[in-house]
Amino acid sequence: MMRVRLKADGRIVEIAPDGREITLEHKDPAAFVRQVRARCGLTQGAFAEKIEVPIETVRNWEQGKRNPRGPARALLKLIDKAPEAAFAALGGRR
Repeated sequence: MMRVRLKADGRIVEIAPDGREITLEHKDPAAFVRQVRARCGLTQGAFAEKIEVPIETVRNWEQGKRNPRGPARALLKLIDKAPEAAFAALGGRR
C-alpha cells in the first residue's frame, strides 16, 4: 500500500519505507491534466463541473496557458490516483 501525504504547498509526496518523502511530480502539466480527464471519460465541461471550476480553467490547463497550482494540483493528483474517492468526496459520482 502506498502512503502519501498532502503538503501545504499542494504537493503530494509518497512516504518511502525509510521515512523519506518522494515528490510525485509530472513534467508536462498540460498533458497530465488531459490524461487525468481522459481517464475519467469526461468532456472538458463535465470535468470542470465535477471539480467545480470554470470550463475556461480546464481549457487553459490543457492548452498549457496556465498550470494548476496548490489545491487544484493536489486535487488533480488525487483524481489521478483514486478517482472514485475524489469524486465521492466532492459529492458526485464518477
